[in-house]
Amino acid sequence: MAFTLKNLPYRTEKPRIKGLTLALDKGYSVRQAEDLVETSSNYIDVVKLGWGTSYVTQNLEEKIAVYQNADIPVYFGGTLFEAYLLRDQLDAYVKLMERYNISHVEVSNGTIWLSDDRKQSIISELSKDFTVYSEVGSKNPNEIIPPYKWVKVINEELNAGSEKVICEARESGTVGVFRPNGEVRSGLIEEITDQISQDKLIFEAPQKEQQVWFIRKFGSNVNLGNIVPADVIALETLRLGLRGDTLLDFYSLDDDEDLNQVIKDNNTISNKE
Repeated sequence: MAFTLKNLPYRTEKPRIKGLTLALDKGYSVRQAEDLVETSSNYIDVVKLGWGTSYVTQNLEEKIAVYQNADIPVYFGGTLFEAYLLRDQLDAYVKLMERYNISHVEVSNGTIWLSDDRKQSIISELSKDFTVYSEVGSKNPNEIIPPYKWVKVINEELNAGSEKVICEARESGTVGVFRPNGEVRSGLIEEITDQISQDKLIFEAPQKEQQVWFIRKFGSNVNLGNIVPADVIALETLRLGLRGDTLLDFYSLDDDEDLNQVIKDNNTISNKE
């Protein structure tokens, strides 16, 4: 940190097991990745190379190396996994990850049909060699999964070997745990987290209002995904109560007298102006 400020909320430190920020790289260049690492490496826990962008990314190996050299794990988007699985090339996908020294893998079925049993079998097998993040939820805004099904599937995938389960929202934040207008399906979140620790979940939350909702609900160390790289620093300020949206949610003065003095001082300054 450039300087100190007392009474900030506690933030976990890397390597984190909770309070993760999963950044979504939608096609950054090597130079952009270097800039991102320079400014934000302390606040990024994982980078996902969105959907199938890695297939058409130039200098892919060099870019992955930039993240890995900064101790930031990288993994390919779930859509690329689904594209390989659709073509019955799971073995080739594993070799691809080994080629690029990829340690994490997303197992998803947001677009293709994949039975629960088959998905769990893949999770179990891949978890022997990789850190698995499985994803639950459909990319189809018209497909509404009932809460009990979310809970059932998440528990099954955790038991199969998933390190974390990602709750689908897409890069737009308009499906899965969100309504088409971006509003949080709060009842769904309540039912899921009543039965499953939120530390085992990663909530995709690309929009600032969604990030604010989850931080207010679960605190500074909630796991959030699909964060636009340019928003990583902004998200960290939300987590620390250093942005107007959460400033009053996370102040922690020693006692009410201190707070009253701050208010009094601010009023004095305003009156002088």
